[in-house]
Amino acid sequence: MNTASRGGRAHGFSLIELMVAMVLGLLVAAGIITVFLSTSSSNRAQNQLAQLQEEGRFAITRLVGDLRMANGQYCSNTGGTATQGGSGVFMDGLRAPRIYATDIENALSDLTTAWGAAPYPAKPAESYYLPAYFSMRGYDCDKSSCAPNVPASLPAPGKAVGSRVVGTSVLTLRYLDAGAGWSLEGNSIVVPGAGGLVDHVTVVPAAGEPAIADHYAAPDLLMLADCSNASVFAASLQGNAFYPQDAGAGNYSRPKAQQPQSAPRLFNFSRDYKTVTWYLQVVDNGSGGTTGALMRRENGNAEEVVRGVERLDFLYGIEDGNGNTRYLGASDVDTRANGDIPCSPSWQAPLGGDVGCLWRGIKSIEVRLLMDGQQDLASLGMAERNYTYAGDGITTPEAPGAAGRKVTPAEQGFADTMLRREFSALVSVRNYNP
Repeated sequence: MNTASRGGRAHGFSLIELMVAMVLGLLVAAGIITVFLSTSSSNRAQNQLAQLQEEGRFAITRLVGDLRMANGQYCSNTGGTATQGGSGVFMDGLRAPRIYATDIENALSDLTTAWGAAPYPAKPAESYYLPAYFSMRGYDCDKSSCAPNVPASLPAPGKAVGSRVVGTSVLTLRYLDAGAGWSLEGNSIVVPGAGGLVDHVTVVPAAGEPAIADHYAAPDLLMLADCSNASVFAASLQGNAFYPQDAGAGNYSRPKAQQPQSAPRLFNFSRDYKTVTWYLQVVDNGSGGTTGALMRRENGNAEEVVRGVERLDFLYGIEDGNGNTRYLGASDVDTRANGDIPCSPSWQAPLGGDVGCLWRGIKSIEVRLLMDGQQDLASLGMAERNYTYAGDGITTPEAPGAAGRKVTPAEQGFADTMLRREFSALVSVRNYNP
């Protein structure tokens, strides 16, 4: 801008003045941009941390709900007469269902223990209690393999979307949906036959109970249960009555008609006895990278629970012969590595031994999750990337690629530049029954 002086000359800003003004303006703008970027980066990190904390708590809550139900039956979960074992420890009576059906393998999803696969016993030739390793079984996995081998129905480990996350554990547990099925009171009754065996079970659904056609289709197996016993058997449907099949025609024998029964109930074993498997799967994070998702698979149908889970590990609390609780990995529980840990003698006949018996003697389960922020934050400093994870034995924050880690994010296909936090819970198993 020009102004007129007294002498009639025009004056303006010199080039040097303009350059100084421009430099000062650029410095001010650079400062504003720097503050904005810093604030934006901090805001993104805070939002990521808040989301990570919320989803970590939700993931633990969902897991804990299933872990507490492990081995759950009808109303026979507690009680029983305690007997003193050879080690001097008093143990409750066995509450597993008695299996009369000759083929329950097809009624249980994610089953890895084949009859006769060493060291497990051959298929029994008579009725037997449901083995402990059918009720719950865990799998410890490192970067290359799992012990025992995971169910073949699960995805193979890898970095690609849809793969099972490398170096993460798997747990399969089973429990009965005690609110399902039909109450055997009033018009629904158990009719005994010759020799004290069940002749048939008449079902007249009460209000709120499912129609037979909606909750049963051959060859589903049935479970007859009360507050003391449970029997699993194959049956044929005639009208509204279920007739147990005879020996050699789907059953080892007809189930016994327990008299009197306490709050008897008939369940569809194939549907109401739930198989739940927890594992991690690689998913697309929506910005060109990947993260892990916590998956819950029920009776063969998998659903995504929450994203941002990189690690999943379990430890199993077992009471030894001295009454002390030890926390073991899945492989040690499966093989009963510590011979001084007692099992109920009820498992030994007719299954031919106590292999895998500890899976029903688990008193508590420690679960650990490592959550990440899902989105790559390139602005994170080296110290901000450090984290602890007890599953690695690391209790002070270290880098994602630290040498002591059992598996690193890079080996799983995940970016290092994400916030990470560990979540854990110690869950008492309410249906502990050694």
